[in-house]
Amino acid sequence: MDHKVSSACEKCPAHHIGNLKKLGVDMESWDYVVALAGNPNTGKSTVFNAITGLRQHTGNWPGKTVNRAEGGFKYNDDRYKIVDLPGTYSLLSTSTDEEIARNFILFGRPDVTVIVVDATRLERNLNLALQVLEITDRAVLCLNLMDEARRHKMEIDERKLARELGIPIVPAAVRQKEGLDELLKAISDVATGRFVCKPRRIKSGSKKLQKAINSLAQKIETQYPGLNNARWIALRLLEGDSRIIEAVRENRLHEMAMPMPEEETAKPV
Repeated sequence: MDHKVSSACEKCPAHHIGNLKKLGVDMESWDYVVALAGNPNTGKSTVFNAITGLRQHTGNWPGKTVNRAEGGFKYNDDRYKIVDLPGTYSLLSTSTDEEIARNFILFGRPDVTVIVVDATRLERNLNLALQVLEITDRAVLCLNLMDEARRHKMEIDERKLARELGIPIVPAAVRQKEGLDELLKAISDVATGRFVCKPRRIKSGSKKLQKAINSLAQKIETQYPGLNNARWIALRLLEGDSRIIEAVRENRLHEMAMPMPEEETAKPV
């Protein structure tokens, strides 16, 4: 580690925000894992950098050419590792980026998934948010770029949105450090169980389809004890997701989280 960079960062007023301490690459152990998801151009990287600081673990996802970045932070005496997932519009696994994001949320089982959305394009961004909520019931939605929304005279009822989605909603303009304290508190509340999410799940299809999903989900749970969200796996199998089908045939569903490769590096971002 470049100690000059680290020292300068620690003296910067932005280094400590509320109870936040940026740990950079000092992540020998952690209490909770946070996944950071979102559409491209929502400010997801800005959120990641604001929380982790200038130095992060970087490398490629195993077997992929897609970059992976990790950082660490401490909040209220708990240590967190945060993984910046590829920006994607969907989790339906039609591209490598989507497959990586989907697999980490589903099989990596992060303690919290932070979904960063653009407040000026909320309708478009909520497609990914709803897909994430089909996979996990531990999520926080960061309603970023609120400064742009205000500039365009757009109003968002975040309390109603929180009730509809069943998860914490944090209005923010992270570039201006607005809402960052509230975001960290929401992450902490969900990770520690102080806030229990009740996410909105899409209920569609006939009774026959729901019966087929439930039956298949039970078989998946029997074959893969402890697997997170067997119902979602069942739905993807019925929809013909080739990657999930192949993983089931080869009995490697548990291998799809893709941990950080050994040749990771640490560098300023």
